[in-house]
Amino acid sequence: MDDQWLSQLPIKGITKAVPVGGGDVNQAFRLETKDDTYFLLVQPQTTADFYAGEIAGLKAFEEANVLAPRVLGNGQINGDAYLLLNFLESGSGSQSDLGELVANLHQHYSKNGKFGFDLPYVSNDESFDNSWTDSWSELFVNHRLDRLRDALMKKHLWNPSDDEKYKRVREVILDQLSKHESEPSLLHGDLWGGNYMFLADGRPALIDPASFYGDREFDLGITTVFGGFDADFYAAYNAVYPLDPGANERLNFYRLYYLMVHTNKFGTMYKSSADSAMNQILEHE
Repeated sequence: MDDQWLSQLPIKGITKAVPVGGGDVNQAFRLETKDDTYFLLVQPQTTADFYAGEIAGLKAFEEANVLAPRVLGNGQINGDAYLLLNFLESGSGSQSDLGELVANLHQHYSKNGKFGFDLPYVSNDESFDNSWTDSWSELFVNHRLDRLRDALMKKHLWNPSDDEKYKRVREVILDQLSKHESEPSLLHGDLWGGNYMFLADGRPALIDPASFYGDREFDLGITTVFGGFDADFYAAYNAVYPLDPGANERLNFYRLYYLMVHTNKFGTMYKSSADSAMNQILEHE
């Protein structure tokens, strides 16, 4: 990151630009001035609207009074898209407080009563149509799971046998969701253990959203895939916003989704886990 590039940002007097972890999608930097610290995300040779969905999610969090980075700037410099955020200093905190934060997030609903979002989800690896739908199953199954199925078949990561199993799983999911009353909650959309943090003062915050309005069990199912959330998190969540009967079985639907995402993105290393998730769903049909 050279001085000429940095000089075009909407902040002046940058004294230091240090590369930091920013996930597997963006280049990320900690920027320092005499008085402030900033977090900069860069997507090389991409238009500024690459970050439109993340910006919309962060602004929705702010409106919901959910602690997250604040958007300070967005644009394109020398052909590179950037997103400028305030820098959150990390510390340690309580999983119970995190559970309460997520439960509060999920109690904010779409104003139109529908499922979806004003913008699609777009990344380097996949995109999803977030067009507003009247039913959760239409958005989740038709616009998410089926799209992933198509991608996995096209890449030959799934074979005809996998596809046949998916068709059976799909019918189970549709049947179970038809018996479950979903509400269009504001979701993080990618709530794994790397997308929350505790601030220096101990408060929990959510980062890197892929937000849309959907069934809250979607977020909770994703929390169970790679760990990072303990019993205190789930107990505190349920104390604030109790889950409906049958939730534990339905969480398998969202584990399958997340494992299909990772199979599509990283290849066969996640294929057996996705297959196990399908088997678990069929065991409960």
